[in-house]
Amino acid sequence: MELEEFNNHVYQDYPSTYDSQHSLRLRTVPAQDTSAVHFDWASQPKDAEDSDEPRNLRELPLHMGLKKAVRQVQQMRAPVVSSSWNIRQSQTFRRFCEVAKNILGYLVLWKRGIQMIGGHFGGGVQSYFFFLRFLVILNFLSSLLIIGFVLIPSIVFRSITFNSTIALTFNLTGKETCLEYDPKPDALMVFYTYFLDLVSGTGFMEYSYLFYGFYNNSLILSNGFSYNIPLAYLFTAAFYFLFCLICMIIRMGGTARLVVVTGRGAAGGYSMQVFTGWDHGLQGDRATKLKQNNLRHRLKVDLEEEKIKKKAASLTLGQTVSLYSLRVFLHLVVLVLIGATFYGIAQATQFSQSRETTGFEGLLLQYLPSMVITASNFVVPLLCDKIALLEKYSPSTTVILALLRAVFLRLVSLGVLLYTLWEQITCKGVRENCSPCDYNHDQYKCWETRVGQEMYKLTLFDFLITIATLILVEFPRRIVVDHCSSKLIQWVGRQEFSVAPNVLALVYSQTVVWTGALFCPLLPIINTVKFIFFYYCKKITLFQNCQPATRNFRSTTSNFFFLLVLLFGWMLSSMVLLYSVAKIHPSYGCGPFRFYTAMWEVVPGAIKMLNGTSKEFLFYVGSQKFSIPLFIFSCVLLCYVSALMSVYGKSVALLKSQCKLEQRDKQFLVRQIEELNATMQKEQCEPQQPQREPESFFHTETQWNQHYNYAFEPNEDPRPY
Repeated sequence: MELEEFNNHVYQDYPSTYDSQHSLRLRTVPAQDTSAVHFDWASQPKDAEDSDEPRNLRELPLHMGLKKAVRQVQQMRAPVVSSSWNIRQSQTFRRFCEVAKNILGYLVLWKRGIQMIGGHFGGGVQSYFFFLRFLVILNFLSSLLIIGFVLIPSIVFRSITFNSTIALTFNLTGKETCLEYDPKPDALMVFYTYFLDLVSGTGFMEYSYLFYGFYNNSLILSNGFSYNIPLAYLFTAAFYFLFCLICMIIRMGGTARLVVVTGRGAAGGYSMQVFTGWDHGLQGDRATKLKQNNLRHRLKVDLEEEKIKKKAASLTLGQTVSLYSLRVFLHLVVLVLIGATFYGIAQATQFSQSRETTGFEGLLLQYLPSMVITASNFVVPLLCDKIALLEKYSPSTTVILALLRAVFLRLVSLGVLLYTLWEQITCKGVRENCSPCDYNHDQYKCWETRVGQEMYKLTLFDFLITIATLILVEFPRRIVVDHCSSKLIQWVGRQEFSVAPNVLALVYSQTVVWTGALFCPLLPIINTVKFIFFYYCKKITLFQNCQPATRNFRSTTSNFFFLLVLLFGWMLSSMVLLYSVAKIHPSYGCGPFRFYTAMWEVVPGAIKMLNGTSKEFLFYVGSQKFSIPLFIFSCVLLCYVSALMSVYGKSVALLKSQCKLEQRDKQFLVRQIEELNATMQKEQCEPQQPQREPESFFHTETQWNQHYNYAFEPNEDPRPY
């Protein structure tokens, strides 16, 4: 019965082909009902490799009862398959994979919480938490690498007696003063000094596994087993950086494909925003209204950009010159602000490192560079945002320009801090001032630990500022807004959750961790715990205190931009790693490289201890016989990939042009349908009007042998078929 009703529904609206009230043209080609659902009843079920049910049945907008009936008809018409055991086996395997996938879905970190955030605040805010989860997993896996190859072997070899040797690569005569380093705290200490040591990384914290100076430079030999702690320390840091790079490239590859598919983040027309811009994961009226406002704002932004482009095209030569002169002047103002910030960071670092005081005053001096960097990262971007409004760019260009300035400020401020430290460690490049230790031993007896302490303080201070902002700013602001009816306070409203600044703060924190990973090996573990606290703090403040930002830029472009900024931070940290390993002399009194002229010298020393076959293989890998063919193969592979990318780019451009042509064809067809509907409505309304008496005579004259004569049809469209 349901099948009969379905077929009747499909064909009940078709007009009669031989209706006597229509012309020959209209009755020879009956119009099809485009709204009716058509189904191929003769379609057979596909093989087990494809799917359990036909694709056209899955895509039909029918209720489940009717789909089951159609499925039964197809199964009755399906031929008997001899390999039914293989089909059942493949179906069982596919169901097992689905069950395993569902079980593994429960193990995904913060899956339900992030889904809830996306349901209430949309995909833009959700992208921040996806990025945070990526960094948590990255730091956790990196922590396992450091724990497995550096921390656990050092603990085991310290607690158990092994035969260990210390390699001396040069003469220590005349360098006895360089060996002075005693960071062990006194036995009797005031209680508050433990707190000061905890937040500053000095005292008992300095002489622990947290920092570089605590690790020894021994080579363990026991019953044919050997473990080189300096080599493991250096290779673990190198593989840590390489692992992070691979993870970022994989994630950037997926994001880049999404950007290319969506047209590099462009809107692709207003129709794409209207018909495909809705987030179907939203829950609740509030989230729906917020998404509607977001779409409305995006349309306003696009219209405003078009308006600005038209206005810019209509400017005269004098107006164009004055506009660009204003922009150049404002760019110079921004550069002056950023330069003044860098100068302040350098002076604060020099002042902090040149004075040695104890107590609370010493703690403030030690945290002075961190406070200056944090204050500049908060104040200067606000001033740059206000200046960007005067430059009269489009909204999206204004946001991107402000983000680029903020990124440049954050990363280069960290670089200025490191450059100031390197100048003081290396005596500004003058080796005579650093004799006899080849580094500033008077001020930095273990300079690697001092650099690690600076990165530790930056990480800890960033965490404390986040917690203090949550408790002292965001919660009181929400309470005041909810319980005060003043127009000014209601106009200020709750704090907006801006995705871009929060993500850039994560990038800055991760860059600090990468920079200090060589000098503070346990910093990735600390950062993992810090980011876990960040998730719960941001989630609480998101639902309790904040509202989504009213001005957002497109998520596909922003995700790729965030990963690109993270890659820039990795490059800055890699430069610090390479410079420290290759150029600066290690400290004589601490660390696993204390008796080497450079950290990199541990690698040739370890290669010399290998057997003949291993040395020959490594020498062959480093020789021209291997490197030149590898370089040629890499060039050929790069040319192939670039040619393939060019072909794919042309294909994408061709498909886009075809889509535009199809859009024009659809617009033409829509206009034709509207004209046809207007004509049909006119024909239906005409018989209701009062008819004159001679009209029946005219009607009989238009028929000849029970057929219409097209030449005598009064209301027929004279256009050709």
